[in-house]
Formats: sequence, C-alpha cells, structure tokens
Amino acid sequence: MKRKVSLVLLACLFIFMLAGCGGGANETGKTAGEEKIVIGTDASFPPFESMSPTGEPEGFDVDLIKAIAESQNINVEVKHTGWDPMMAGLEDGSVDAAIAGITITDDRKKTMEFTAPYFTAKQVILVKKDAPAVSTIADLKGKKIGVQSGTTGQFLVEDKLGKGYSGLKGYEEVAGAIEDMKNGRIDAVVADNAVVKKFTEQLKLDNVNIIEDKAAGQEQYGIAVKKGNKELLDKLNKGLTAVKENGKYDEIYSKYFGK
Repeated sequence: MKRKVSLVLLACLFIFMLAGCGGGANETGKTAGEEKIVIGTDASFPPFESMSPTGEPEGFDVDLIKAIAESQNINVEVKHTGWDPMMAGLEDGSVDAAIAGITITDDRKKTMEFTAPYFTAKQVILVKKDAPAVSTIADLKGKKIGVQSGTTGQFLVEDKLGKGYSGLKGYEEVAGAIEDMKNGRIDAVVADNAVVKKFTEQLKLDNVNIIEDKAAGQEQYGIAVKKGNKELLDKLNKGLTAVKENGKYDEIYSKYFGK
C-alpha cells in the first residue's frame, strides 16, 4: 500500500512538472521564445510621443516601435524617461533603444547607432503675428529664443548666432517655450515643424506665424541603440523595412499626420 501511494505521488509530481514546463506565457505574460526590450522615450513631444490620460506613452513613435517589434517577435516596454535620462540610459544599459524624434547627426553617431531614417522633419521659427518680420534664424539676432535643450533646435540657433548667444533659453519641453512666447517672456521658438504645429493647435494659438528657414535644411529621425549593439540594430532595421512594406507604416502615419 505504501508503495502504491508513493507511485501515485510520483505520477502526480511528474504531471505537475510537465504542466509547469509548457510552452504558454510565463508569469510576466511574455511568450516563450519572445525577446523583451525596454524603449526609452521623452513623452513631451507630440504628436510623436506624449502621455495618455492613463499615464502611458502614446503617439506616432510609440505606435511605430510597437509595430516594428511585433514584426520581429519582440516584446517591448516603452518608458517615459525624459530626454537626458533617455540618452544616458542608452549608455548605461537601462534602456535598450530610444525613440523620441531623435535627429541623426554625426556627433550623435559617435556615441550611439541609428537605424535607417523613419521620418523627415525640418526646424521652423514660431513668432507672434505682430512681431517684426523674420525669414531666417539669423534674423532673430538680438531676440530671446526658446528651444528644447539638447535638440537640433538648440544646435541650429547656436550654429547661426553663436554658441554663447545670450538670448538663447533652453527648456525641458517645447511646450514650456511656446507658453513663454505666448506670455511675452521670449520672442520666438525654434523647434521641429510637426511638434510646433501640434502644440499651436492644442493651445489654440491663432495669432502666430510658423516660418520655415529655407537655409536650415531637413533632418531625419532614427531609432537609437547603444554603440556596437549590431544585433538589435539589425532587428529594428528589419522591422522598419517590414512595416513599410506591409502598409503598417502608412497606416500609422495617416493616423497622426493625415494622408
């Protein structure tokens, strides 16, 4: 009798172990064999990324990186880190990749790798309609100019007016610069065209002009990974190609920017 009980217990234990080794989702909800990565973003850059009413990052970049990851059987967690922590996170490994309207530049290529470009943007000047006429960033000399710190808007103003230009004011978010311009604390804002357009719509600003500096040229956004992480870079590039070929990219683009 004792032997029979032992055999029954062993059989039950064997069945339990088989069930535990099944190929279903684990306790984190991640399917077996599916890679998981953390994506850093700066959710203060609509329509590319912003925080939803439920406190989750949303926007063009967020939808795009999720579609890219899905095409490569990668599970992603998109985290709002802020701009500087996002860049630092690439270096220290707290994030695996970053997407936040990051312009591909030679300087940035020294410390990080970029995917193929996924979006073409340009810098624009935002001024009040009753302000003196301007057509280029150089025309803003002597004026107070707001930019998001660490972005190409800042670099462009410094390039045109000098690195130590006293009228340049950096902000954590573009929204803060636009709010200050609206209230007369600065004279102009230099930022990416799609972001300026989105904020002026959100704030219902109808007394402003958005001016394109033809000399500024265009810039391209890429997804950034740590320098040397070729394996992840290749997967993201494959995913980007896939979503462009299967129509998903166009679907996401239309959602945020229209046809």
